Formats: sequence, structure tokens, C-alpha cells
Amino acid sequence: MSERQNEYRLRKDILDLLSDDEEARVSTAETRPHLNEGDEFIDLQELGEGVRVADGVQVHMGHVLPRKAVLADTWFEIRGLIDEHRKRLPG
Repeated sequence: MSERQNEYRLRKDILDLLSDDEEARVSTAETRPHLNEGDEFIDLQELGEGVRVADGVQVHMGHVLPRKAVLADTWFEIRGLIDEHRKRLPG
């Protein structure tokens, strides 16, 4: 499987973890103009970057899954998926 296919699969696996309520909170977060400084998030278009922390630099909110939009258990599972993905990345 190519790296691109792996990222599509990972993105799907992450989104499949979300409950209906979490999906609604993520959708609401996408309409915000920005994240607060210090907010943890993943960029669904750049999963290889792993978990990131908002530092005042503008991110495209349509690609963002903020930690505060999901339950702690869901975030833990998402981090596990991302960590496994990053271990398989070259270099």
C-alpha cells in the first residue's frame, strides 16, 4: 500500500472512532476562525505531523480535529493510531 493510501486509511479509521456527538463538535470546530493558542489538534491532511499544538499560526480549520472536540478515551485511541502510523514512516 502506498503512503497516500495509508494516510487515507488512517483518516478513515480516525473518523470511524468518532461518536455522533463528537462528529458534531468537530463540525462546529471547523466553522471557528482559529484555534486558541495551546490547543492540541491533528491536521487530517498532514497526519504524519502527529499531534500538534496551536501556536498562533493560522491552520486550515476544515482539516483540523481539535482535542477538545472529542472525549479523552477517543483522543487516546486517535493518538495510538497516529503513533503507529508514524512508526511506519520512512526516515
